[in-house]
Amino acid sequence: MNTLAASARSAAPSRAPNRWTHRLPLGFAVLALFGWLLWSVSARQALLLLVGVGLGWGLAAARFGFTTGWRHLVEQRDPSGVYGQIILLALLAALSMPMLAHFPETQAALGPPSVSLLVGAFVFGLCMQLADGCGSGTLYKAGLGVPLNMAILPMFALGSFLGSVHLNDWLALGALEPVGLVERLGAGGALAATLAGLAVLAIGVGRWSGQRFSLRRMPGRWVWGAVVLALFAALNLFIAGQSWGVVYGFGLWGAKAATALGLFDPAANAFWSDPGHAERLHQTLLLDVTSITNIGILAGALWVVPSRPPSERSMTGGQWLIGLAAGFLLGYSSRLAFGCNVGAMVSGISTGSLHGWIWVPVAFLGTLIGVRLRRRFGF
Repeated sequence: MNTLAASARSAAPSRAPNRWTHRLPLGFAVLALFGWLLWSVSARQALLLLVGVGLGWGLAAARFGFTTGWRHLVEQRDPSGVYGQIILLALLAALSMPMLAHFPETQAALGPPSVSLLVGAFVFGLCMQLADGCGSGTLYKAGLGVPLNMAILPMFALGSFLGSVHLNDWLALGALEPVGLVERLGAGGALAATLAGLAVLAIGVGRWSGQRFSLRRMPGRWVWGAVVLALFAALNLFIAGQSWGVVYGFGLWGAKAATALGLFDPAANAFWSDPGHAERLHQTLLLDVTSITNIGILAGALWVVPSRPPSERSMTGGQWLIGLAAGFLLGYSSRLAFGCNVGAMVSGISTGSLHGWIWVPVAFLGTLIGVRLRRRFGF
């Protein structure tokens, strides 16, 4: 025992310096990119890079996992993660809705209630449990160096790209006009309706889990993580004029790669021939709002991880195939659903989009099946 204790003490001092072996180069790289963006691109994109870093740091440092929070509610009747998400939604709505009402250049994350929304939300809720991450979860876990999520990231991008290619066909199956609560009720009415909806949701979660909402009983990481994410997401809306999103950047990366390889003609596709999408497709990725914050999220998560990430348990070949297939379907279904946990749920609900409220229960139904499949395949 004494030998073990002495070994542990002697090893302890060497761990702290190791963290800086990647943090110092990373810090210089982020500062260099920030300076280059500020000088050569725009102040907006430079600031959004830092917003992305803050979002990535908040997600990784708090381990603020949307997927994990839902799974713990289902499997362990632990509502802490979902309560944390409700806090995030309430804070962000209180910050976002007045901005939307008073600054016409800001845009809500609106999506049409549609067949594609229902199918996409259900498939996404199922697959995020098999892939152990949603859009933001895949990003920050890839930044943490988790092997499965690093491998899933390109599959997510491919799926998101193909989902965008097929989106108009899905919408032809049936879609209504987007509904924005801020536009219809004003900022005060939309916020009151949103907070009332979140209160009802919290009561339902409390009855499901047998644990009523209480800040004092919640693990601190879910509370301060919600605050950090709400602040940076609100900054994203203020600086970019649009809500925090993840999925569009993935699809754009896939579309650029397919176009560069001569595998895709954007002019022949309804989605990518749209003037706004076509412009982004021909511009540098550094001009795209979602891409630059996604890059920042990766950097923010990488800042948190030690120089040697914790080892992951080994996976079988079958589990790898299932995880990669789930990652592809995550990308495809999130495009059909007009966002993931971030774009559809967090940004949708906090900016008053009706489609966000539709997304949540449908995705949760998918998660109920996904959790069972996760156990079935031994994840």
